[in-house]
Amino acid sequence: MGDHKEQPLRVGAAVRRRRRELELTLAAVAERSGLSVPFLSQVENERARPSRPSLERIADALGTTAVALLAAADPACSVDVLRADDDEPPPGQARVRALVRGHHQLHGMEFIGDHDGGRETQHRNDELMYVVDGAVEVEAEGRAHRLGRGDTLYLSGGVRHRWRATEPETRVVVVAVADHIEAFENPPGRR
Repeated sequence: MGDHKEQPLRVGAAVRRRRRELELTLAAVAERSGLSVPFLSQVENERARPSRPSLERIADALGTTAVALLAAADPACSVDVLRADDDEPPPGQARVRALVRGHHQLHGMEFIGDHDGGRETQHRNDELMYVVDGAVEVEAEGRAHRLGRGDTLYLSGGVRHRWRATEPETRVVVVAVADHIEAFENPPGRR
């Protein structure tokens, strides 16, 4: 029970919901992302699974992140077990694995292998980065932070940052409060 290993992660419904929230057509998303309308339609209808780079392009076109789309991909479960994949990537091949499935208050991702932080990101809420193995360099608030095995970095919501793996076979776990949650206090006088 709760072990959904046989069910692939489905992101199409999350892409469609986000596109409709923004009142965009498939053609507009195709133009923004550089992907074709037929491919985007197949993604939304769960007939195609986007690669990581394609998912990032879709997320950029929708003004969100790939992590947020993956976090909203499956229906919520109160108890859910995700098993480690049997298909570990070959050495030197990067991948991202969702650690939490569905639309929850927290989401978690495991980054394995090379990660180039050329893209600066900013999340609405707080996040925690834990280096399981290897090393990373994080640029946040104009400062570079070098993290090694066992180190953690906490980022408050709204902090623009980017990170990259500095050693091969690096494994990083990122856990964050989901963007749809208002996890901050309103200043006095505001409700």
